[in-house]
Amino acid sequence: MNETNPIVTEADLHAYADGQLPQSSRARIETYLADNPDEAAMIAEWQAQNAGIRSLFAGYEKARDTDPLLVAPSRAVAPTRKRWALAAAALLVFALGAVSGYYDPALLEKPELQLTGSETFPKQAETAFTVYAAEVRHPVEVFADEEAHLATWLGKRLAIENLKIPNLQPLGFKLVGGRLLPVDGRPGAMFMYENQAGERLTVMVGRNRENRTTSFRFASSGNLETFYWIDGELGYAVTGEISREALRAVAEECYRQFPS
Repeated sequence: MNETNPIVTEADLHAYADGQLPQSSRARIETYLADNPDEAAMIAEWQAQNAGIRSLFAGYEKARDTDPLLVAPSRAVAPTRKRWALAAAALLVFALGAVSGYYDPALLEKPELQLTGSETFPKQAETAFTVYAAEVRHPVEVFADEEAHLATWLGKRLAIENLKIPNLQPLGFKLVGGRLLPVDGRPGAMFMYENQAGERLTVMVGRNRENRTTSFRFASSGNLETFYWIDGELGYAVTGEISREALRAVAEECYRQFPS
């Protein structure tokens, strides 16, 4: 490879998946992943595993009144038992690393909430599409003939002033309607569109104050593609079973029309 297309190592990919890559290097990796969908899918799996492990241990992040008892045993512990306890703890950490595909000391650190939120976002978008896009009679709560009401209602629930529903008719997709749905435990919005061939796509909007990233990303699940991005406190995801090129064009048009 030449200087304009530098080598991307496995260590680079792990650092990117763990959020430990310097900001100056992220664009290079994202360009590489955009051209290598298999590698991008692998990264998405790593990040999903990380998110699952963080979620599993999230309860230990909050202090409890009984915590001092954990470090103040009522009786002395024999040195031999201490060594066995330390060995068992080390084995547990190693086993968790094996499950996730590698050993990562960062498991012992505070979870990176912004990565967890941003990486679970496309999965929630995929789930919403799978559930509602197949509906014939009740795909949405409010249909397109009440678009103004839909925008006002969802804008209030998401605390977005003057929420604008993207107009995708120039790209061949007409608004079906929208609905309220949970995103990361908070009110979120989903808008559904359909083209003349009956193909549907969804646009999901969610709020998460921990999000900090802004770049376009994509996730794949079989024939289902999702383009998503985080802009300040708001996350956006466009999901559909259409070509990646067509979906990217929709995502870019939504990005242009949504507030930033």
